[in-house]
Amino acid sequence: MTSPEPMLRIARLSKRFGAFTALRDIELSIARGEFVCFLGPSGCGKTTLLRAIAGLDPQDEGVIELAGRDVSRAPPAERDFGIVFQSYALFPNLTIGDNIAYGLVNRGRPRAEIDRRVEELLALVGLPEQRRKYPVQLSGGQQQRVALARALATSPGLLLLDEPLSALDARVRIRLRDEIRGLQKRLGVTTIMVTHDQEEALAMADRIVVMNHGVIEQIGAPEEIYRQPATPFVADFVGHMTFLDAVSTGPRGVRIGGLELHVRETNAPAGAPVRLAMRPEEVRTRDLVEGEANVFRGRVGALAFLGAFCRARVEPVQSPGAAITADFSANAMRDLAIATGQERLFGLSEATLRVFPARAEPAAS
Repeated sequence: MTSPEPMLRIARLSKRFGAFTALRDIELSIARGEFVCFLGPSGCGKTTLLRAIAGLDPQDEGVIELAGRDVSRAPPAERDFGIVFQSYALFPNLTIGDNIAYGLVNRGRPRAEIDRRVEELLALVGLPEQRRKYPVQLSGGQQQRVALARALATSPGLLLLDEPLSALDARVRIRLRDEIRGLQKRLGVTTIMVTHDQEEALAMADRIVVMNHGVIEQIGAPEEIYRQPATPFVADFVGHMTFLDAVSTGPRGVRIGGLELHVRETNAPAGAPVRLAMRPEEVRTRDLVEGEANVFRGRVGALAFLGAFCRARVEPVQSPGAAITADFSANAMRDLAIATGQERLFGLSEATLRVFPARAEPAAS
């Protein structure tokens, strides 16, 4: 159970590099024991925010509180954190054991205590036999485990991870992703991870902070971010989304050409242009009845085989030119014999359709 006092609180934080504003009026609170991901494209400000928290690149305005203590102007050494970088940043001339012990030695801990802690951490990260080796003798995944152990050696209140998996190959990345999340849960250490990989954020985080152009677009649990994107940018950046130009027909309806659809809400008067958004996996094609709400006849266009599913381009007969992306499982493809050029019924659930103002174009990712 988390404490009511946040581990980290950020208020009105801004950071500029000359005339360029990298961060603008950031407000954020992170509870003790949370795993939070800063997610966004390159240049969105996520690493700048992490570095401001660490004191490595101090903000121009704003307050940073760590465990209730104002560290806004404190140097990095006076902030209670451990950090893991993308590049591992291990000392090549030190053994694995000495790399892990580095922070403890600097703090003047007794040798016996250091030895016990190093052994404990090596076991924790699954490298109990590697103490006397040097970084060059380990794989990338093993080196990143060592970097993680070194960051945890001093038992910091906050663990900062700056794209720690991006330099690894895909299979190692997935394995280490699961290991880091499992380790964080066991230790209960408050963790912030910077990533541009939406899959990493969705799989690992308790909450995701989606950033774009130096501001926070949305904060929420992974499912909330995916299912209920607050802005077109979030909808477009996290997962795949089809956007269609539409016209509001009232508080719960839109029209695309000759196709009328029911939605949860439009927040737009009848006749106003809107943008309709939908996830490809929400397009149904089983057990549908023509004439029911949000059921329409469409033509299957190009099909792309993507392993466990196929991605299809669907063109509604009532709205030629309005291309909808739909994902169908391998089972559906086989059972229903879905093929290019086929005309069949498709359905959309009003609960999964999102409506945005027409002026808010989805940002490029």
